[in-house]
Amino acid sequence: MKNTVSILFLAFLFVACQQKVKPEDISKINGYWEVEKVVFDSIKDKEYKMNEVYDFFEIKDNKGIRKKVMPQLDGTFLVNDAFENVTVRFDDDKVFLDYSTPYMKWSEEVIALSAKELVLLNKEKTEYHYKKATPINLMGDGKTTK
Repeated sequence: MKNTVSILFLAFLFVACQQKVKPEDISKINGYWEVEKVVFDSIKDKEYKMNEVYDFFEIKDNKGIRKKVMPQLDGTFLVNDAFENVTVRFDDDKVFLDYSTPYMKWSEEVIALSAKELVLLNKEKTEYHYKKATPINLMGDGKTTK
């Protein structure tokens, strides 16, 4: 009986502590994001130490775009004309990013969102853990790149 109560308490605690994404949090998505790791449903997780491509989000009034960009050593980004339209959708206590291109449509659920972390879950139950991208500094002198 004690084990059952303990398990129920822990389950309640986990659900109660889970972050809820609010409409005012959506502006935190804007900017450059680097994939830190991918958590798969049935195979081993994949960690990324460095990425050649970042995701750039620009969302205003729950609509915007996502682009793939390539960071350069001088702090700039190479970009092309390809992008995905993004619409933010609130459904009960969940938040979704609905993407569309001329060729397809899909959605990802926003699991966590802060100024430094973004976690998205797709329909295949794959979680993408992003960290806010920072400038590349190969000098190792402690100075930040502008």
